[in-house]
Amino acid sequence: MKSEPGEIIDMHVHIVGNGSSGSGCWLKLDSWHRPVAGLMLRHVGLPASALRGDLDRLYLARLLELLRGSSIRRAVILAQDAVHDDSGKRCQDPGSFYVPNSYVLQLARQHPEFLPAVSIHPARPDALEELERCIAGGAVMMKCLPNCQNIDCRNPRFTRFWERMAEAGLPLLAHTGGEHTLPVVRPDLADPRILTRPLDCGVTVIAAHCGTRSGLLDRDYFETFVEMTRAYPRLYGDISAFNVPTRGGRIRECLREPLVSRLVHGSDFPVPVYAVGAWLRGLVDWNVYRAGRRNANPIERDYQLKRAMGFPPEVFTRISRLLPAGPRPVSS
Repeated sequence: MKSEPGEIIDMHVHIVGNGSSGSGCWLKLDSWHRPVAGLMLRHVGLPASALRGDLDRLYLARLLELLRGSSIRRAVILAQDAVHDDSGKRCQDPGSFYVPNSYVLQLARQHPEFLPAVSIHPARPDALEELERCIAGGAVMMKCLPNCQNIDCRNPRFTRFWERMAEAGLPLLAHTGGEHTLPVVRPDLADPRILTRPLDCGVTVIAAHCGTRSGLLDRDYFETFVEMTRAYPRLYGDISAFNVPTRGGRIRECLREPLVSRLVHGSDFPVPVYAVGAWLRGLVDWNVYRAGRRNANPIERDYQLKRAMGFPPEVFTRISRLLPAGPRPVSS
C-alpha cells in the first residue's frame, strides 16, 4: 500500500546496539569515540552507562518513545555493515559499530513506524545474494558510508550490484562530506563524485548531508553536490545533521529553488540537534531558538527547527515517492 501524501518521514535514523538482546549488533569504541557516544546517548535521554548495559532494549524503547511523541509518522532505520577490504574480506580492526540487516528487517516487521534500510558492502563475495535476501525481506533503501566502510562506488566490479538495485527500485543513501563520529578509512571517498557509477546504472541516490563539512577543517563538497544535481535527475540530498553548526552553513542555499526540490528530510538520530547555529545565522528568531532549547524530543526539535527555517512541507514527505513500494500509513 502506498504511503499517504503528506506523511512525514525521517529517512536517516541510526539503530545502535551492543548485542545485549541477541541482536547481533556490536560496538567497539576507542578512547576518542567513547565520550562522543556517551554524549549522543545523554542527548536522546539515555545514560552513558547504557553502553555497558542492555543498550539494545533501552535504545529501541527510547527511539520508539521519541518517534511516537513527534510529528514524524515513520523513520527509515539504518543497518551498518562491517568494513571490508578491496577484495571483499571483512576487516578485523576498522569500524566502531555494526548493525545486521536481519535486525533492522526484524524491527520493521515488529513496529509499523519503522522502514528498513540495509547495508551491504558491494565487494563482499555474497553481496548480490545478500541484496536479494534483503529485497525479499522488505528493504526500502541501501545505506553506505564510503569513506568509513572503504566503498569506492566507482569500482566497475560493483556494476551488477548497482544494476540490481536499480531494477528493484532500491535507493542508495550514501554518506558524503567529512565524518568525525566514526573512524575514517578512505578520506578521499567523501567526495560525491564517487556516486556517478550507481547513478549511471539508474539508481536513485541520496547524498547524505549534501556533501557539507562535518569538522571545521574538512573539505566542503557542497558545490560539487549542487553541480551533480544538474547533471543527474536521480540525485537527491538529505538535510540530516543540519542542526549541527558545522553542517548548517549551507542551509540558505538549500532553501532556494531548484535545489530545495531535490532534498529530503533526515535527522541523523542520535546525532545532537542544536538550535544555536540556526539562531546565530539568522535562520530562526529568538522565540524559535528558545522553544528549540526547551524541546526535550530531539526528533521533534530537529523537525520544528527545519520548518521554522523555511524548508517546505514537500521536503519532509518527498522520500515516500522515492521508495520502491510505499509503506502502509501509520494510524494516529
